[in-house]
Amino acid sequence: MSLFGLFENRATAENPAVPLTSTSLSSLLGAGAPAESGVIVTEAGSLSMPAVWRAVSVVANVASSLPLHTYKTGTKDRVQVGLLEDPHPELTPFELWRLVYVHRLLWGNAYVQKVRNGGGQVVQLWPIRPDRVQVEREPPSAANPGGKVFWVQLDDGGRVRRTSREILHLPNLGYDGLTGCSPIRAAAEGIGLGIAAERAAGRLYGSGNMISGVLQTEQRLKPDQAANLKASWKARYGGAQAAHDVAILDSGASFHPVTMPYKDSQFLESRMFQVTEVSRMFGVPPFLLMATEKSTSWGTGLEQQAQGFVTWDLGPTWLTPTEQRIKKELLPTGQYAKYQLGGLLRGDSAARALFYRAMRDTGAFTANNILALEDMPPITDGTGDIHLQPMAMAPLGSDPTRGETKEGSDAEDD
Repeated sequence: MSLFGLFENRATAENPAVPLTSTSLSSLLGAGAPAESGVIVTEAGSLSMPAVWRAVSVVANVASSLPLHTYKTGTKDRVQVGLLEDPHPELTPFELWRLVYVHRLLWGNAYVQKVRNGGGQVVQLWPIRPDRVQVEREPPSAANPGGKVFWVQLDDGGRVRRTSREILHLPNLGYDGLTGCSPIRAAAEGIGLGIAAERAAGRLYGSGNMISGVLQTEQRLKPDQAANLKASWKARYGGAQAAHDVAILDSGASFHPVTMPYKDSQFLESRMFQVTEVSRMFGVPPFLLMATEKSTSWGTGLEQQAQGFVTWDLGPTWLTPTEQRIKKELLPTGQYAKYQLGGLLRGDSAARALFYRAMRDTGAFTANNILALEDMPPITDGTGDIHLQPMAMAPLGSDPTRGETKEGSDAEDD
């Protein structure tokens, strides 16, 4: 199915169907707008920055690995939906949704082709590269109530028109109600600066400018004499075995160690700041990008940050829009999809046990409610759905086991 462009964009400059204009060539070569740093930032090219790669992988992997269950509206009764359990003939559900989230993270939009059977039922989902789709708006009609039109580029350079009946569109935050904004394009300057810093560091170390020290003599040395002096120095004082040893220099030679200049330390600080900028752009805590310089590397502080990431960023930014879009376009009326976040929101085992006991003792939770939160099978003999009554909360002077209350016993005495 060449329409879907699952793995690559095959429209190339060699294709005679592709017009050789500056705009088309720029698009084909993956060229974005150059940042002030001089780096051309593109969605795929931004992954060369380690912080961007890590942020995208964290959100995409965590979101696509969560259990996605379907329920009847107004209940907690699970419904088996074959489309969500096996949406693609080759990709697993995890691989499919991970690719969808990567598209949303990089391009700000994800497009999925709905493949229908003869009865009109959606039976497969095929992701489309976002750079092959152009979205427009037309007057609503009976065939296209929303008025959204998707022009999808084919391998031969042509385009086909599709509507929301054929395309599942998951946009990010946007401002026109039509498409979402690309985080990469919005943060092009910051990402470009980060990539430029990476390249500058590579040139710095690759050119050999970072040396450990200088051997200086009073007289001019010939090339072979300088090489012999350098080899002698490395032989006598190189390696861990010579650490803290005393160096003896003759012939008027002196050693001057080279330390990192202050401007180079500022260079490293600027690189660390770009990691913070990427963290801010994607809503991923810095410690999940392996930046723990300003936070504890272990303990409840990071646990609270992780839960905050799920509550304030992962859930509302990525998961909830996916749930609602699936309910709106892929599920029949009376069903809804919901991610199971219990595993991500769990605290430590002691705190979790204390919470469960409090909810169980007050009669709010049944045994099966607790088992569901722990992703464990329910008790099926009926006892798992019984709510317990806390006897300590019964009215004073009554015996709950006999079904009497204080008022009831007083009435019997009268």
